[in-house]
Amino acid sequence: MPRTRLVVLFGGRSAEHEVSCISARHVLAAIDPGRYDIVPIGITRQGTWVDAAGAVAALPSDAATLPSPDGLPGPGLDPFSVVAGAAGLVVFPLLHGPMGEDGTVQGLLEVAGVPYVGAGVLASSLCMDKGAANDVLTARGLPQPRWRCRRDTELTEEAVAALIDDLGLPLFVKPANMGSSVGVSRADSAAELVAALATACRYDEFVVVEEGLSHPREIEVAVLGNAEPRASVPGEVVPSHDFYDFDDKYLAGNAGLRIPADLKPDETAEAQALALSAYRALRVDGMARVDLFHEADGRGFLVNEVNTIPGFTEISMYPRLWEASGLSYPRLIDELVRLAVERHDHRSSFATTR
Repeated sequence: MPRTRLVVLFGGRSAEHEVSCISARHVLAAIDPGRYDIVPIGITRQGTWVDAAGAVAALPSDAATLPSPDGLPGPGLDPFSVVAGAAGLVVFPLLHGPMGEDGTVQGLLEVAGVPYVGAGVLASSLCMDKGAANDVLTARGLPQPRWRCRRDTELTEEAVAALIDDLGLPLFVKPANMGSSVGVSRADSAAELVAALATACRYDEFVVVEEGLSHPREIEVAVLGNAEPRASVPGEVVPSHDFYDFDDKYLAGNAGLRIPADLKPDETAEAQALALSAYRALRVDGMARVDLFHEADGRGFLVNEVNTIPGFTEISMYPRLWEASGLSYPRLIDELVRLAVERHDHRSSFATTR
C-alpha cells in the first residue's frame, strides 16, 4: 500500500500556542513511522510556517513538548505549497484556539483540496465560538446551563448589573473564541464580574457568561466518526481548583481524572447519547470531545462545550478515553486519518458543474 504523507501542524497564532506544542509532541510520538511519512510543520505566533523536522529529530525520546516554532531556524514556508494536494497527503491540524481550530486553517485546506483530520469549516467555526454553538444547541433543544453572550462594546455598568439579576451569582466568564480554559474566571461578586469580563475581553470581543452550578460533576465524552459517529466511555474530571482552569489542566496537574466515570449504566448511555446529539447538531466530522456537566439532584446532564481539536497531551482526556474504550493511541491516529480521507472522498464526489 502507498504510504501516507502526514503533515502535522502545530504552534499557531493563539494563546494556546504552548498547548499545541505539547499535543503535537505526543501525537508525533504515537504515529507509526512504518505507515506514514511524517512532515512536522510549525506555525509561529506571528503566523510564519516553518519546517520543524530538524527540531523533532533532535528531541530526546523523553521530551514532553516540542520547541516553539518561534525559535526554529530557516526561512518561512509558503502555506499553500506545504499543503497543496500531492497524492497521499493528509494534514493533521493540532492548532488549538483561534487561527487554527476556528475554521481558518480548515478553509485553506479545503481550497488546497487535501484531506485533513477533524471538523470542517462550519463545525470548526461554530464550536470555536461558544456563543454561536450555544445558539445552535438551544435551537435543537439540548440542555445547557443558563448563559448569555455579550460583545465588549455592550458591557456597560447597567449590563453587568443585568447579568447578575438575570443569572445570579456565582458566574463563570469565558472568551467566546478560546479554549484550554484561557481567560476563564469565576465571579462571586459584582466587582469580580467586572474583573472577569475584562480578563475575557483581552482575548476576544465576545464573552460568554454562564450561571454557576452547585457542585456539578464534570463529565467528558470522546466522539469519533463522520456520518455514523461513536462515543467513548465517559470520563470525569475532578478539579483541584474552583474549576478546571489552565493551571489545573497543564501546569499543576493536580486534577483527578476518573476513566471510566463512576456512572450507572443508564447514566452512561444518557451521557453518550447527549454527546452524540451535540456532535451532530453542530455538524462535526472526524473528532470532538464533548464536555458535560451533571447535576445529580437537578437537571441531569447539561452540555458545556464541544471541542473539535481536543488536547492530545499525556494527560488529555480524548486519547485516554479511547484507550479505555479499546482503541490504542496509534490506532486512534490511523482511524482519524482514515476518516479524513473518507470525508474528503465523499465531498469530492459532488457535482461542481450544472
